[in-house]
Amino acid sequence: MKIRYRNKHMNFNLIFGLIWLAWFFIGMFSKEKPHWTDYGWAVISATYLIGYFYQRKNKYLTIKSGILKVNGPFGKEVRLTDIKRIKKFAGDYILKTDNTKLTINTQIIEPHSLVKLNTVLQKLNVEWN
Repeated sequence: MKIRYRNKHMNFNLIFGLIWLAWFFIGMFSKEKPHWTDYGWAVISATYLIGYFYQRKNKYLTIKSGILKVNGPFGKEVRLTDIKRIKKFAGDYILKTDNTKLTINTQIIEPHSLVKLNTVLQKLNVEWN
């Protein structure tokens, strides 16, 4: 099961990527000789656009074979059976095992996917607080 990003969150990356790309082209064509720092706008744009396409393809969370995985360059994963406690704090779920802690930001999850995530987490026999 894949838990998707909220469209608003993904569109933020797309819009800012396009804005920085436009700023880069404006800077390149409005100057006779561009400065080396003008290429920074292209790097910033590429970062936002790569983030957008990565989020669109890989989603936020993946729950497969009893493992909950946060997709990303430094994503963590945790076995559902190892979760001992789930804490709700400031719109986040903090899943705790004996030796790891995984934070899920529910503000960036699509509402329909959040219902699916809540269903999976409610099935676990763990302490909620």
